[in-house]
Amino acid sequence: MRYYIIAGEASGDLHGSNLIKAIKAKDPLAVIQCWGGDLMEAAGGKLVKHYRTLAFMGFVEVLLNLRTILSNIKFCKKEIETFKPDVLICIDYPGFNLRIAKWAKSKGLKVVYFIAPQVWAWKENRVPAMRASIDRLLCILPFEKQYFKDKWNWEVDYIGHPLMQVLKSQNNLPHPLPQIAGEKIIALLPGSRKQEITKKLPEMLSVVNAFPNYHFAIAQAPGLDDAWFASLVPANKNVHIVKGNTYALLHHSIAALVTSGTATLETALLGVPEIVCYKGNPITLALAKRFVKIKFIALVNLIMDKEVVKELIQEDLNKKNLVQELSLLLEDGNKKAQIKADYQLLKERLYTGQSATDVAAEIIQEELSK
Repeated sequence: MRYYIIAGEASGDLHGSNLIKAIKAKDPLAVIQCWGGDLMEAAGGKLVKHYRTLAFMGFVEVLLNLRTILSNIKFCKKEIETFKPDVLICIDYPGFNLRIAKWAKSKGLKVVYFIAPQVWAWKENRVPAMRASIDRLLCILPFEKQYFKDKWNWEVDYIGHPLMQVLKSQNNLPHPLPQIAGEKIIALLPGSRKQEITKKLPEMLSVVNAFPNYHFAIAQAPGLDDAWFASLVPANKNVHIVKGNTYALLHHSIAALVTSGTATLETALLGVPEIVCYKGNPITLALAKRFVKIKFIALVNLIMDKEVVKELIQEDLNKKNLVQELSLLLEDGNKKAQIKADYQLLKERLYTGQSATDVAAEIIQEELSK
């Protein structure tokens, strides 16, 4: 069979690579063309576009790059027509993928959506078009199945969270961190996009001198220019850069400051107490406040439906608040115990007993057999 897979971000590349492996295990002759990254290519997909050229975050940023986005949509349609896949698999990245899914369905293609768009947060008006263009919607958050059933009478599939299998595999790997082994480490995860790093990393680094007995290690995402990243980091014997080894860094850390997104969930599932940090374009945030319907921005808090980890957003993300909240994580035994208990419940909610990508691959094969 022929599979065309579209992922537009680093997390999509990670989960897409495991999905490719699961598909190939069930269909050894699979021919896979993809938009994604190095991981999907290494797993056996023929890479058409790298996510580094696709990731535009926020209302304003999308408008500024609209010409590029429209050009990519046109290019993608042409590629799909040339490749002639048996199935289109969309991985998250809804602003782009929902357009392609609608077009693909109009051309008679089978469409599976792996990692459902978070329409429960905003843009619920997308759901009718999604129902019309998606053959199977695969959800990774436990409350989504009930949401689509109760509100839209749409039977979707809950497959568990793909991070569970990723982190389970990490447990069996060595976690070398030679440059700061044995130190008391606080991890800083500023994100993978330049625009978010330049806004959040300086705020995170503002706390360094307040904790002289700790080492601060900054996770540098793969693909970022070393010289550019280093230019953001002050010369300080207690500040280190760890490139492309975030899981090892978290394995050795006692606390973390984490930019909002998938990394907040990864940090929690690895058992590290964290503070969630967000600072974005003021116009983007103002629009988000008007349209987004959720109580929290951190996936951990959304899944647990309560504040498990502290969220510092926009003007609240400052040195004073960071020092205060980080001190609590490091010194308050009751707080650490409560976080640990909540993290255990979180794991139980996200694991179905089977790897999420294995379930996804089974559903894809089921659809192809119809």
